[in-house]
Amino acid sequence: MLNVQDVTMRFGGLVAVSGASLTVSEGAIVGLIGPNGAGKTTLFAIIAGFLKPTAGQVSFEGQDITGEPTHIRAKRGIARTFQIVQPFAGLNVRENIAVGAYLRHADSVDAHERAEAVAHRVGLGADLDKPAASLTVAGRKRLELARALATEPKLLMLDEVLAGLNPSEIRDIVPVIRAIREDGVTILMIEHVMQAVMNLCEHVHVLAQGRMIAQGSPREVCANPQVVEAYLGKGAAERLRAEEAGHA
Repeated sequence: MLNVQDVTMRFGGLVAVSGASLTVSEGAIVGLIGPNGAGKTTLFAIIAGFLKPTAGQVSFEGQDITGEPTHIRAKRGIARTFQIVQPFAGLNVRENIAVGAYLRHADSVDAHERAEAVAHRVGLGADLDKPAASLTVAGRKRLELARALATEPKLLMLDEVLAGLNPSEIRDIVPVIRAIREDGVTILMIEHVMQAVMNLCEHVHVLAQGRMIAQGSPREVCANPQVVEAYLGKGAAERLRAEEAGHA
């Protein structure tokens, strides 16, 4: 469904993403992980059309979309959430979700009906008439998910949708994400909560210092010495192996 080929993004002298490639198959949940500052959100912005890469190509369903604006990509079926959740504070939950629904439902009655259905899907059915500003962090995360989902995407890109949630809240939202995929939506997610990555993702790409350093199943990636080094620092993989050998 999605093919990112040799993408580079420069901001003046800073290379934020360097020759990065990844693929997402239809119907999959794919993870994009890496340490802070690795370039993950920049790569997301390129895929969604918020940034035009310095080099490389982005293809969606076999079509080159590298130069397309964000709203055209949204109509194609690409939607994303944002790491920093910013609902329209003056609107209630139903109205916030309807903003996304208007992409495909010009009539306000239709858009609001779509918003209500999506709210129930993500666990916000009881909060439809609440001001968005009154929601908890977990509620705002669900609202962000709902607004993207209301655009009826084929590919849903989740940027740290679990960040800031406690373990109980994470346990509650993981089945929601899984159900979205079961309803036919392909998912690409940036995530730091590794337990959720292990539970949700079939395939994981690892970005470090703007470069893809590994890919594979979550288990394979977590055992990769390069990935351990990227997260824990130089020599970490050797120290862990030494400790394991000492306990054997």
